[in-house]
Amino acid sequence: MQNLTLSWQSAGTAGALLLGAAYAVHRLRPARTTLISVLREAGTLLALFALWQLVGQLSLMSTEHALDRAEWIHRTELRLGLPDEASWQRAVTPHPVLIRLADYYYAVMHFGVMIATLIWLFLRHRARYPWVRTTVVLVTASCLLIQFVPVAPPRMLTDRGFVDVAAQYGQSVYTAGVGGMHADELSAMPSVHVAWCVLVAVAVIAVSKSAWRWLILLHPLLTITVVVVTANHFWADGIVALWLLMLAYAAQYGAGRWRRRRAARAGQCAQTPELVPR
Repeated sequence: MQNLTLSWQSAGTAGALLLGAAYAVHRLRPARTTLISVLREAGTLLALFALWQLVGQLSLMSTEHALDRAEWIHRTELRLGLPDEASWQRAVTPHPVLIRLADYYYAVMHFGVMIATLIWLFLRHRARYPWVRTTVVLVTASCLLIQFVPVAPPRMLTDRGFVDVAAQYGQSVYTAGVGGMHADELSAMPSVHVAWCVLVAVAVIAVSKSAWRWLILLHPLLTITVVVVTANHFWADGIVALWLLMLAYAAQYGAGRWRRRRAARAGQCAQTPELVPR
């Protein structure tokens, strides 16, 4: 399966062009605020994605102990009583249709649902968009920092019963790169897939007023199941990603409270009459 994500070169070029177009429209047609915002946000997100892709390639350094770290995670999970991911995979492997669907979901829905959510928020709930966009940036950046320590995915631990089902069915996103670049196979810890799917669910439930919004919970349930049965992530990868997501929310909450207190103090100072000596 072709890797559907852009290379850092393509994303960086597209981001620069969009940011340049936003600047040009701002100079020539400053009244076109919606178009300027769309171009600027799209360019910014593509530029950040390009940086993520580039740094992800650099994190491939010092891969010598990536398999050892993965084996340690698996052993620790079993000692703690967590279900063996290999047993989950063995329950699904006899069903080729389910495996193919899981591989496809892993490759496509990760970016597809996030992009659709950001577009929906930007067009329909502009006031809530910055909160979600900033959360995406914070949680992805924190995941990337941890991924500088390479950790192999479960599918590489064949001696522990895992199978690379995506490669088996010709659906691996790691065997077909874009622009000469390949996705980082040794960035299993933590799982950006899990962080993003839960972020999307929280955003939709918090923002939408529709009674159907609870159906978005199917996305994290399916994603977590998919990353396990395809042996792309351990339970621990998802747990760490969720902790990082909560830290991103806490950071934004703390920053918001600090800004409100600062604004309140500034308002009080403005309303306090000056003491003039008599």
